[in-house]
Amino acid sequence: MRIVGLDLGRKRIGVALSDVSGTLATPWRALDGRGSVGEVAGRLVTVLSELAESEDGVGGIVVGLPSHLDGRPHEGAVWVRQVADALQDRTGLPVALHDERLTSVEAEQRLAVRERDWRKRKARLDAAAAAVFLQEYLDTRPPRTTEREPA
Repeated sequence: MRIVGLDLGRKRIGVALSDVSGTLATPWRALDGRGSVGEVAGRLVTVLSELAESEDGVGGIVVGLPSHLDGRPHEGAVWVRQVADALQDRTGLPVALHDERLTSVEAEQRLAVRERDWRKRKARLDAAAAAVFLQEYLDTRPPRTTEREPA
């Protein structure tokens, strides 16, 4: 089953997906991030339900947790935690929080190599940032010992 990475923002939400083996993260799309915790969670539950019903399914969610460079929680962390809690309650899927410091910077640098137009990069930045921290999460997970073991 795939793992979904979510880069929660108040304007846009970047979505990334892992492959079925949980080895490789790929940017997928950006969604509207405007609205209350309930509205945002509702939109995300709809998308997650569609993904869960697909052949590859969804085994869990990783949400980027914003923090300052020195490790202090970012002002937006409370909202992110509220959305993450709502997603876990509404989907029943395990939700992990993962540090997202500097992932947007790394994603921007990677996109700039292939796309010179900043407007086109901006449209893909949120999903690319989600893929960066999802890949970090996948790389730091303990290896799965059997195919039947849950993500």
